[in-house]
Amino acid sequence: MQKQFSNQCLGKFLVITMEQKIETTGGHQVSPERAVQQVLAQYVRAADALDGEKLSNLFTADGKVEIYDFNGGNPKQLFILSGKHEIANAISNLMKAHPAKGWSHHTTHDHIISINGDEAEMDAQFIRFDSVGAVRPKSGWPTGTLGLMGSVTPTESGYYKPSLKKINGEWKMTTHRIYHDLTFALPE
Repeated sequence: MQKQFSNQCLGKFLVITMEQKIETTGGHQVSPERAVQQVLAQYVRAADALDGEKLSNLFTADGKVEIYDFNGGNPKQLFILSGKHEIANAISNLMKAHPAKGWSHHTTHDHIISINGDEAEMDAQFIRFDSVGAVRPKSGWPTGTLGLMGSVTPTESGYYKPSLKKINGEWKMTTHRIYHDLTFALPE
């Protein structure tokens, strides 16, 4: 693809040859980096919905999730979920259900993505927010009450570091490493 760019300082035209790779994801043409980032976007939405089947379908058949205590920069592995069935079960059956009028929002930020052929690595920061809408009082809202009622609370933070592989034109996670900043309480 060739494009012309105007150099206003010199008043000349430069011809720059650029190679731009395009992939099709969900019917849209995107860069390979954006296609990889979309996998994480789908992951966090499935995690929010506690939809283990949808989330596990983002992995290869032998995919795994490794959970770490970030431990102030000295990570300590806590446990591993191996295979789609174990991943789906953990999301759908072991995670705490949302409260009435509640939902979670896993947000990701500052994605660093590297792609080498059909393999990719990503490093993204995450914060999970839990939102709970207020219940309308039986007697109605107090006079003058207007707007959104409820609370939004940050409950998790850390890093997502998935490794992905392109299989039959589709990016799948092979290993998803989650580094939690907060201490993870586990039964003894």
